[in-house]
Amino acid sequence: MNKENIKKVVLAYSGGLDTSIIIPWLKENYNNCEVIAVSGNVGQADELEGLEEKAIKTGASKLYVLDLTDDYVDNYIIPCLKAGAEYEGYLLGTSHARPCIAKGLVEIALKEGADAICHGCTGKGNDQVRFELAIKHFAPNMPIIAPWREWDIKSRDEEIDYAEAHNVPLKINRETNYSKDKNLWHLSHEGLDMEDPGNEPQYDKPGFLEMSVSPMKAPDAPTYVEIDFEQGVPVALDGLNMSAKDIILKLNELGGANGIGLLDLVENRLVGMKSRGVYETPGGTILYKAHEVLETITLDKMTMHEKKKLSITFGELVYNGQWFTPLREALSAFVDKTQERVTGKVKLKLYKGNVINAGIWSPYSLYSEDIATFGESDYNQADSAGFINLYGLPIKVQAMVDGK
Repeated sequence: MNKENIKKVVLAYSGGLDTSIIIPWLKENYNNCEVIAVSGNVGQADELEGLEEKAIKTGASKLYVLDLTDDYVDNYIIPCLKAGAEYEGYLLGTSHARPCIAKGLVEIALKEGADAICHGCTGKGNDQVRFELAIKHFAPNMPIIAPWREWDIKSRDEEIDYAEAHNVPLKINRETNYSKDKNLWHLSHEGLDMEDPGNEPQYDKPGFLEMSVSPMKAPDAPTYVEIDFEQGVPVALDGLNMSAKDIILKLNELGGANGIGLLDLVENRLVGMKSRGVYETPGGTILYKAHEVLETITLDKMTMHEKKKLSITFGELVYNGQWFTPLREALSAFVDKTQERVTGKVKLKLYKGNVINAGIWSPYSLYSEDIATFGESDYNQADSAGFINLYGLPIKVQAMVDGK
């Protein structure tokens, strides 16, 4: 990249510590270039307040705030939900938001005739890969600036020093400087005391949890919810037809109040290291459970088992930034086929961090009480003798050979 040719840069802007100091840094190190900030609204709510004033005050020429919430839910979250995709227990909250945001970022960069796109991801993390692979998909020849791979800043403390020296306003301090990512699906916490896996997360400390409460502080009485699905997509909550986005938001409230969806995880990052974080995913945890329960009566054995195997691959693709790939698209096509009869209602009981099955119904249920009953039925139990003889024949032959 020839820095002399960089006169206009589009920056993925969140208003957090990293991207706040990147604006003055870009202007200092890239010919006082024009910086256009772009924030993708994926449901981070109050984090968007005052963002335009802050971006312009720190040197940006303008700020785009893109409302990506519906796109994010319908085209990224729901495909992962239908697939049952996760990564080592993590429900992909940051992972599937990044390709959605990057797509919007490229659209603005092309519209504005930008010479480069910049992001604030560190060289240690997964997000640099997720952003850059998506950018390469939509703008293969677009130069990418990643300050963490260029500048001399070594830590978040040094970032704060830089911000203070350049009069960049911050909402954090050194003592509460967790690295967080928030959207309508989840909230992640990393850094500080959590860098030691031996330290218990401070669930009961005021201000630590934002979407949830500690299970210890959840109500003593359970909360029941009923969720309706059509072809694997949530369409109603407690009998009220709602969009998938509104269902997620409401379940965040209900789940959060009952301490649902807390995950303390040491995960294997794409870049090779292990990292520790705490995730809050209240509504998502409820939906994943409800969807999985519904599939137990609507999917046949072979389809269910194969789908579970492929869900691991699906989750790895999303985690590793490979959303816009032929394999991910092919797996989504497979998943959509499996979901044709994943229609019905699931009742769940939420209680102190637990999501408990309380009933399932579907017009396509493969469960037959008449066949499975311990009582009298038309099932001929004598049929099993011939089945076992044939099914066990290889074992019998092997034993006969070994006996010789």
